[in-house]
Amino acid sequence: MDIDLILLAGGIGNRMQQVIPKQHLLLSGKPIIMHSLERAEKIPMINKIIITCPENFIESTKAMHASYNLKKTTIFISGGATRQESVCFALKYVKTKNVIIHEAARPFVKKEEFVKLIESPQENIIMATDIPFTVLEGKTYIEKLLDRSNLLNVQLPQKFDTKKILQAHTQAALDHAYFTEDSSLFITYINEKVYVLSGTEYNLKITKPIDLKIGEVIYRNYISGEE
Repeated sequence: MDIDLILLAGGIGNRMQQVIPKQHLLLSGKPIIMHSLERAEKIPMINKIIITCPENFIESTKAMHASYNLKKTTIFISGGATRQESVCFALKYVKTKNVIIHEAARPFVKKEEFVKLIESPQENIIMATDIPFTVLEGKTYIEKLLDRSNLLNVQLPQKFDTKKILQAHTQAALDHAYFTEDSSLFITYINEKVYVLSGTEYNLKITKPIDLKIGEVIYRNYISGEE
């Protein structure tokens, strides 16, 4: 089966305390975004890649991509004001029945993990892990204890039926409803289950400077030699 991949790289990454997008920072000697792109290059089922970028970094992202001599058809578009808006923009370029949504800030997903998600018979499926710590609800005061046995740490990549996830995004935009990831948006507007594929503890999202330091360790011990 052919499937298009949306790679979200639209964030500026203010929490990284850098003047360039965090996906351009180096991880094990190459820009963070290139780790996912090089892995996608080796997956025959991935038909096309749509990358969302900050408007003023589209040309530099294109140049970076060209310097790595990648061959897959790749479209570079300006990201939206929010992550959700970026996904909605990118979905309009998807031509395959299903779509994979991933984010450049998660560079530790192996090729075999992408393939497992793509080849799953479930059309709407995400990666997630159990939560191994206590979770409480509240701000100034504790208001509620949440049962962690019923909670998930949601990860990417995620796979959806393209028409249905676009329908959900379109309605969410009309409702001015905001979601931080796509499975919660999907189940809010589409009356279908989203299945869970067991993820890994290594699928770290690089958000803060400490994550990049941890990421170097993860790369050496989990990814290096597998690519």
